[in-house]
Amino acid sequence: MVSKSQIKLIKSLSQKKHRLREKLFIVEGIKGIKEFLRSDFELYALFGSGILDEVHERDFYEANSADLARISSLTTAPDYLAVFRMREDLPVAENGLKVVLDGVRDPGNLGTIIRLCDWFGITDLICSRDTVDCFNSKVVQASMGSLSRVNIVYTDLHEFFSKKHSFPIYGTLLEGSDIYQSALDAESFVIFGNEANGISSEIQKLVNQKISIPQYGKEQNTESLNVATATAITLAEFRRQESIGK
Repeated sequence: MVSKSQIKLIKSLSQKKHRLREKLFIVEGIKGIKEFLRSDFELYALFGSGILDEVHERDFYEANSADLARISSLTTAPDYLAVFRMREDLPVAENGLKVVLDGVRDPGNLGTIIRLCDWFGITDLICSRDTVDCFNSKVVQASMGSLSRVNIVYTDLHEFFSKKHSFPIYGTLLEGSDIYQSALDAESFVIFGNEANGISSEIQKLVNQKISIPQYGKEQNTESLNVATATAITLAEFRRQESIGK
């Protein structure tokens, strides 16, 4: 049975301030847990009906369906719930394409963008400090294990880019050049903005190449693309041009 102290700890991790204080976060579901067990994230505790081969018995706690329902954040409790330790921040690689997020707030969007980075071979995701926490349980769930393979850095974007002068900085903006008519450099940064307001005016000043996804529909009142959808289309075009250029 899960102890009261364990329940209290797990429940507290739903809040960012407690995750940061404890340096712990939750992963729910066997698939995601196994992805993290294969990574360099360290397991703190595993709760479930039976121990997994990859887990030492000292880190395992028997938990039935009622126990898991009490500690899970999901509508339907999974068979397993794990708590992992956050790892130390890793340095951003000096080369390659980098995704930058300016104020993305929706956990589902961030989780999907992390998966897209994993899919398109983007090793580093740089986030403004007001972007949603990547260890939010909804982000972890939406990333479907990709969080274990993408280096995510939270920073002051002005300070970060003040040290980066050699690579182009693309910004996805409505007034930008047609992405399909633009020559894209894979050694660069590409910034995506907040769901409602796009890239902030201050961060736009850092952009030296504005790009946009053209609208082909005739109805001009159509809402702008969801940020995760825009990320998928943009990264696909960067990689397409890169593959042609090889």
